[in-house]
Amino acid sequence: MDGLENPFPEGFRTQLTQTGRQYTKAPRFVNPPVYRGSTVLYPDMAQRRAGMSRRLEQALVYGTMGSETHFALEDAVAEIEGGSRCQIVSTGLAAITTALLAYLKAGDHCLVPDSCYEPTRSFCDKLLTRLGVSTTYYPPASDEAGVGDLFRPNTTVLFTESPGSHTFEMQDLPALARAAHARGAKVLMDNTWGLGFFQPFRHGVDVSIQALTKYAGGHSDLLLGAIITDNEGDWDRVRTASLLIGQYASPDDCWLALRGLRTLAVRLERHMRSGLEVARWLAGRPEVHQVLHPALPGAPGHEIWKRDFSGACGLFGVVFKPDYSVEATHAFVEALQLFGIGASWGGYESLALPTTGFVSRKVKGVLSQGPMVRLHIGLEDTADLIADLERGLCALRNHRD
Repeated sequence: MDGLENPFPEGFRTQLTQTGRQYTKAPRFVNPPVYRGSTVLYPDMAQRRAGMSRRLEQALVYGTMGSETHFALEDAVAEIEGGSRCQIVSTGLAAITTALLAYLKAGDHCLVPDSCYEPTRSFCDKLLTRLGVSTTYYPPASDEAGVGDLFRPNTTVLFTESPGSHTFEMQDLPALARAAHARGAKVLMDNTWGLGFFQPFRHGVDVSIQALTKYAGGHSDLLLGAIITDNEGDWDRVRTASLLIGQYASPDDCWLALRGLRTLAVRLERHMRSGLEVARWLAGRPEVHQVLHPALPGAPGHEIWKRDFSGACGLFGVVFKPDYSVEATHAFVEALQLFGIGASWGGYESLALPTTGFVSRKVKGVLSQGPMVRLHIGLEDTADLIADLERGLCALRNHRD
């Protein structure tokens, strides 16, 4: 299967079952309990002063600074991402915005790929601008020299997302990181698509961002984000920014995410194989102009994916031939019975969401080739999903006729 027979690093499955658990010889339950609370009580002032001095560490100080439940999940996610420290926050978007605010100040400039997650763009355009931070949206396929030309003396952050949201452009992370580091800038990456398949810190990333809402949770019933670092300097900046902003995540959601991690490898492998099977079938359909799945041979960015990633998730895009209208893709989606119409992904259920008309781009790219739909392939039987897609394609053709 194009090198996907063993998509995970050696020991990854074992790591998922063991990390974030404290072992003792005393009788215990398999999963750690949920710790809820706001106030931490100290037996005396000396211990309280000692706790307050450890605000940037995993110390019990106050509810917003975390509990044993938060710390267990943070340890697990840091280990999975190949980093040393992790800060859990309330949502995936909060992980993006908190990380950006940790490194940007008034007068700074940041570079963001034009294919970024739409709320990332909104944050840059509507809030960072008010704070005196300017943003340039660069072509996601830029090489080292190309992105280097866009740097200014005040550029402090190069933001990346590979593959890009909705349009799935792959980025050459090592090359982009070289350009950024040569100019003293930090590299931040939204690595949600690559959880388990891409090791960001081995490719020059300084700060990795995860929407744990997606595959870590796995059941579409929690909201959570994570910011992962690999050195103390970056950790101090991220942790300090998170505390100053008052970021906090529900311990119940942390517990659910920690539980979800235990089955992550099994689910991801099924999402990957089913996604590729459906992608191959769609690639052979006469209604389809192009399938945007980085792990599909011949798809845009496949060579970068093959070099840097060990596997793929179940999320990809479909570009229909330009003689179909946007309204026809809406008819396609509405005819589906097994695919829900939903914006998030990473759960066990399949989803379909029209892209054209719902995302913003400044750089000309795949959006100009034909109307698009983003698909998330869940854990259903692929034969049933393909039959459902056939039903949708019939509605697509009928809408044109």
